[in-house]
Amino acid sequence: MSGPLAAPIRVTPAQRAVLTALVRRATCPQALALRARIVLEAGAGERNEPLARRLDCTPKTIRKWRARWADAAARLLAVDDDPAALARAIAEALADAPRSGAPGTFTAEQVVQIIDLAGRPPEQLGRPVTAWTPRELADEAVKQGIVGTISPRTVGRFLNGGRSAAPSQPLLAQRQGQG
Repeated sequence: MSGPLAAPIRVTPAQRAVLTALVRRATCPQALALRARIVLEAGAGERNEPLARRLDCTPKTIRKWRARWADAAARLLAVDDDPAALARAIAEALADAPRSGAPGTFTAEQVVQIIDLAGRPPEQLGRPVTAWTPRELADEAVKQGIVGTISPRTVGRFLNGGRSAAPSQPLLAQRQGQG
């Protein structure tokens, strides 16, 4: 047995049921499923080192989620008899911590409205073009009061779903000629 003895955590049968359902749900984000597996295994008495190897993560990750679960234990026990409240409390306990950085400039509602705008024909809104460009969409979003200001580049990122564009043809030809 490797590593120091891990701090024990308690997982009630009701909590185990919610965690197991999370792990089995096909639409569960993988980060959340990993955290649920960590708590399930740690609650069963598994040590940090072997658990980290089996789940392909670091012992530091195991310790972090053990500690977060232990910190949330009182809140979880308080709602243990209410399945809906318990599911919400477990989701909060296993959620990502807030990240540093500036908050988002645009709300999800604004992004959806801009994408919806792109799905309508420009002529329907009185635009003198036959197809939307990011500049035309940005101008129309400001005109309709969806946003106060927005750049065409940001509109383009919304429409591309955050994916970067494919390299240009000259760049591809240049890379193929080198390799």
